[in-house]
Amino acid sequence: MPNHKLTIYQLLPRLFGNKNTTNKFYGSVEENGTGKLNDITDKALAEIQAMGFSHVWYTGVIEHATMTDYSAFGIKPDDPDVVKGRAGSPYAIKDYYDIATDLAVDPEFRISEFKELVGRTHKSGMKVIIDFVPNHVARTYASDVKPDGVRDFGEDDDNTLHFAPDNDFYYIPGQPFIVPGGYNPGGDEFTSPLKDGKFDEFPAKATGNDVFNPAPSINDWFETIKLNYGVYYLDGKKAYFDHIPPLWHKMLHILTYWAQMGVDGFRCDMIEMVPVAFWAWLIPQLKTSFPGIVFIGEAYDKNQYHNYIHNGHFDYLYDKVGLYEAIRRLTCAEPGASTWEINAVWNNHCQGIDQHMLRFMENHDEQRIAGKDFAHDAAYAIPGMIVSATLATGPVMIYSGQEVGEPAVGACGFSGDDSRTTIFDYWGVPEHQKWMNNGAFDGGGLSLQQKELRGFYSKLLNITKDNEAFTTGQFYELMIANEHQPGFDTMLYIYMRYTAGQKILVIANFNRTQRNLTIKIPVELLTQIGLTGGANFTDMLTGATFTVNDVAAGIPVTVAGSSGLLLNL
Repeated sequence: MPNHKLTIYQLLPRLFGNKNTTNKFYGSVEENGTGKLNDITDKALAEIQAMGFSHVWYTGVIEHATMTDYSAFGIKPDDPDVVKGRAGSPYAIKDYYDIATDLAVDPEFRISEFKELVGRTHKSGMKVIIDFVPNHVARTYASDVKPDGVRDFGEDDDNTLHFAPDNDFYYIPGQPFIVPGGYNPGGDEFTSPLKDGKFDEFPAKATGNDVFNPAPSINDWFETIKLNYGVYYLDGKKAYFDHIPPLWHKMLHILTYWAQMGVDGFRCDMIEMVPVAFWAWLIPQLKTSFPGIVFIGEAYDKNQYHNYIHNGHFDYLYDKVGLYEAIRRLTCAEPGASTWEINAVWNNHCQGIDQHMLRFMENHDEQRIAGKDFAHDAAYAIPGMIVSATLATGPVMIYSGQEVGEPAVGACGFSGDDSRTTIFDYWGVPEHQKWMNNGAFDGGGLSLQQKELRGFYSKLLNITKDNEAFTTGQFYELMIANEHQPGFDTMLYIYMRYTAGQKILVIANFNRTQRNLTIKIPVELLTQIGLTGGANFTDMLTGATFTVNDVAAGIPVTVAGSSGLLLNL
């Protein structure tokens, strides 16, 4: 059986290595600083690897539109009226073949610095994932480092037509693009001759979130242009696939370019906005050329999960609309929250594909667990992370700063005070900076509680990736067997993960207070795993041990509030 238990650490280099603590609202790169690729040192990578990670997802490394002027390096400035934040959105790609200039110590050698980071990551024993943003590009897209012979997006388009199968973009002929009203790019202090509420785009192109008119709203992805995969959205999403659209070949060339550079996988943005037929054509070709390359899809329509895995050939999909949402409700102790919601996830839309679902409690789009809009306390995540990591054989991911309880306090500029760490602004991440400790990466500034939290994550992730019960084992839920046991409630989740050589009983307690109960193991399961008589148990998280004389009579356990047990038989 293949091992799907990837353990992924997501980080934005711009944030990860930034030692500047100024954090001025709408601050410039000179004021607030930025991390560099070279800040992700051998020591930093060794610490990440020791924490239990197999992959690092470097978010925002490809060049994207920004308000920072790099014209001194031959890079055309972006119009701030179509840039979100002083740093700019990592998902408004300006050049698919280039590295973000912000991230380079020497901008002229930015691609070489990325190659060196890939080498350091591989040397540390981990693999590299980067973003692939297939649905849209920045309004200012223009590649200045594309390989010889590559035709840029839109270079051969007929812009007199709303739609043509061979066009790269969708157009609104005869009408200019209109910048949304009410946007103050860069804040009050930011000045630029280009900051005039206008952007020269004629004819207007369709906006990234399927807005097919020249005047998107301020709430739209107005800084992006939607790419055309041969689907005419204004004609009932009619597909024109009688021949492969030119854009498909361009995207294959781009991914081949990065794979040849040593990238081991791609986290693909908003895959449901791109036809499944494209993925079905693209992914097998990449896998033929680069065996072992991984494709992770950001997906939210649970009714399409099977389609994107079986027909689209994705290795893994986000399980946001499923396990994440169920665990979030439990973590926040929301009224009516129940661990039967976890049962519904694996028993319904994830049935048969659980090993293909990527589980997480934070990423760059989501609120921080420790934030005021989530759980307020990072420790409340412990039972949810136990379930996220051990429920299935599929991958688990955490977001840089999660392991030390970063709460994302305050507004940053374009990013408001919403418990999310900004991806748009130049910023330092205060709790992460305590672990970074001015580049020592030794946790020197962390509190005792933060060290304990990080220790929990490290213990859990290493257990998860190093034990066959979690990497390839089977799953048996114990909720029905225990729902009438004294002390049981639906803020507890109980299951067994097992192989022929290993049996681990998992108990997650989402209650904020201690629970005591005797866990019943059904005869069917006892027979299946060949367990009779007494047994010795070790909690893999703490090392505590105890003995039960007759497992069939039940296993008495005490589980602290917002905690869990991994009992190895």
